[in-house]
Amino acid sequence: MTRSTGHPIQHRPTTTRQESSDMSIASSAIHAPNQFVEIDGRRLAYRDIGSATGTPIVLCTRFRGNMDVWDPLFLDTLGAQGLRVITFDYSGLGLSTGVPDYDPAALAKDASDLMKALKLGRSVIAGWSLGGIAAQVFLALFPEQVSHVVVIGSVPPGPNVKPAEQLFFDTANIPDYTLEDQTILFFEPKSAASREAARRSVDRIASRTAGRSMPVPHGWAREYLGTSPKSPLFPSDAVLQVMKTTTVPILHVGGDHDIIFPVENWYALNQVLPTVRLLTFPSSGHGPQHQHPVAAGEGIASFIRSAK
Repeated sequence: MTRSTGHPIQHRPTTTRQESSDMSIASSAIHAPNQFVEIDGRRLAYRDIGSATGTPIVLCTRFRGNMDVWDPLFLDTLGAQGLRVITFDYSGLGLSTGVPDYDPAALAKDASDLMKALKLGRSVIAGWSLGGIAAQVFLALFPEQVSHVVVIGSVPPGPNVKPAEQLFFDTANIPDYTLEDQTILFFEPKSAASREAARRSVDRIASRTAGRSMPVPHGWAREYLGTSPKSPLFPSDAVLQVMKTTTVPILHVGGDHDIIFPVENWYALNQVLPTVRLLTFPSSGHGPQHQHPVAAGEGIASFIRSAK
């Protein structure tokens, strides 16, 4: 699922720009202006909502994701809890320029560069799915920048006790997702409540009509995913060793039926990963923060406040 360019990027001075003349932090994800930071010959696009003085949380998006795949109610809940919430597009994808690369180390480097450019200091690094893998790699590569790690619907490094389902690969490779496809991928189709939550979440995401980020090219992304499950999904002994010895608090937010990254793989590491806490929602899938945007946002904020 991942591939490396093998070319480290040197940090150089940065500048920032915003499309709007209003330089204050937005109060709503739907209306947050697109902003940009120029660094290392590329432009990273980001949005910034919530409390200007709150703890920063930087969110790494999922496979085929951009700034517009996050449920705005989830983001607004994080902001209402006193956090400074920052979403962004990876290099070369969405509204960002540069060379696209789904190697988690490259995605982690994007997040690190953005945090340095915005002078955030120690922050919460968070990520969903592929972004959750990037957040774990971030912890290993840039520990001095991390106060907490939040992983949503993702997988720990190392062997898997439960594999992914073929259904995910068959559905994720569809060029354009319908509501039914999104329900399969991110929710629990067997649950009427989950299906209704999917409809509401898709409607909320679609409510942003101006300044939307461009979709990730389907053909390019498909090369990284593959067509069938593999194990381990996240082969990195180095990252696993970091997570076994870190003192940084880590939270995984999952659904009890995640068809790509089964939550059972986290529970199998009980008493192995000393700082990991698990928040698991019933009758939920790969996007628990979209089925339960308020509960997930409040749970994450509580974790950040209480875990030291």
